[in-house]
Amino acid sequence: MGKMPKWADIILIPLISVLLALIVSGLVVLYIGENPLEAMAIMVRGAVGSAYGWGYTLYYATNFIFTGLAVAVAFHAKLFNIGGEGQAALGGLGVAIVCLTIPWPHWSIALIAATGGAAIFGALWALIPAWLQARRDSHIVITTIMFNYIASALLVYLLVNVFRVPGSMAPETARFAEQMHLPSAFDIVPWLGFRASTPLNIAFLLALVACVGVWVLIWRTRLGYEIRAYGHSQTAAVYAGINPVRIVMITMLISGGLSGLMAINAVMGEAERLVIDNVQGAGFVGIAVALMGRSHPVGVFLAALLFGALYQGGAELEFEMPAVSREMIVVIQALVILFTGALDNLVRMPMESLFLSLRRRPEAAAAGPVPKRTDAGE
Repeated sequence: MGKMPKWADIILIPLISVLLALIVSGLVVLYIGENPLEAMAIMVRGAVGSAYGWGYTLYYATNFIFTGLAVAVAFHAKLFNIGGEGQAALGGLGVAIVCLTIPWPHWSIALIAATGGAAIFGALWALIPAWLQARRDSHIVITTIMFNYIASALLVYLLVNVFRVPGSMAPETARFAEQMHLPSAFDIVPWLGFRASTPLNIAFLLALVACVGVWVLIWRTRLGYEIRAYGHSQTAAVYAGINPVRIVMITMLISGGLSGLMAINAVMGEAERLVIDNVQGAGFVGIAVALMGRSHPVGVFLAALLFGALYQGGAELEFEMPAVSREMIVVIQALVILFTGALDNLVRMPMESLFLSLRRRPEAAAAGPVPKRTDAGE
């Protein structure tokens, strides 16, 4: 099969897959006795129909950009990092330690320090699974799953026994000082209609910077070339002099650091303290975002926007259409993942055939008409 244009792989195929998923979701909504068109209108209106909806959609998308980029970087080295939940949780611990132990004079300075703390703690939580994969050939999927549960248990212990505010029963840290609160969309662009309670904050800009940084890393640096070469063929990479241990370790550290950065948005930006479940499944959603975005920063950004809209629109749908439960929203999200992941060839193979035929037409026209065969003697 001929290769498709890059834009078709990153945008067209995922878009068609999403449309198919929404059609099937509409049939499910119709089956339970509700109007699928009305349900879709509620979701779209709730997600992007107001500044309130945009505030939550972009807030969720920010989380998914970080975790999606983390999975995407690992994918390029053919490493399946599904430990984003634990790495983001430990990133939150890094943010809390930085913000609670030092009285930073301004949020900008605190943001720089917290960014470093989040990335370092997230990377350190990916370090042991990376070492086990590189040195002991332990499967990265198994070890990162295990470390998700270890991170959850560790965070519960620390919030209950170490960081909990004296006299409080809530398993959470003290609220960060006022001067460390990140500017929200209401503080920056209030004329767009954002409310004071809008969770969208300046971490969204940090996520955009991360997208650019990952693009530069993977496609414009020697390290990125080595990561991609190792992912395409480990044998060929080793033959070319690329150290597999080094690539696995560095790739997983970068991936874990990106997951940890999610805490800037959820812990420092929205909650303004470390709570017991600040990740809320974003680490696992990042897997779907990376798959749908074809591990490209542009695709990851667009996929994160989609899942952010699904999260916010689903919450509005559950409120306005009680027959559609939260479990139904999860079904819709699962269908999107199914069509963009497991059933990718359902769309990809016809599209490859279409682009191949379109490319052959000009070639056939340039070659001119095929001369007719004639019998000997004529």
